[in-house]
Amino acid sequence: MKLSVYSLKNILFQGEAVSLNCKTTMGEITVLDHHEPLITILAEGQVKVIAKDGKEHLFPIRSGFLEVRPENEARCIVEQ
Repeated sequence: MKLSVYSLKNILFQGEAVSLNCKTTMGEITVLDHHEPLITILAEGQVKVIAKDGKEHLFPIRSGFLEVRPENEARCIVEQ
């Protein structure tokens, strides 16, 4: 999936990802390829991205939003 993770000051991740794991106000969620469309609020914790090349990226956040789009694309806007 195409994934973008933005903070208020810069781009934390942009590219192809295998999975995105994060904590929402309703609980923990993992987003994989072709996930159902979704918009949710992110809670304090870590955003974990597994990139297509196998590298793991961890971003501590305070809050944010996650949007999963029908075009196999996801976007996070986070406050660190």
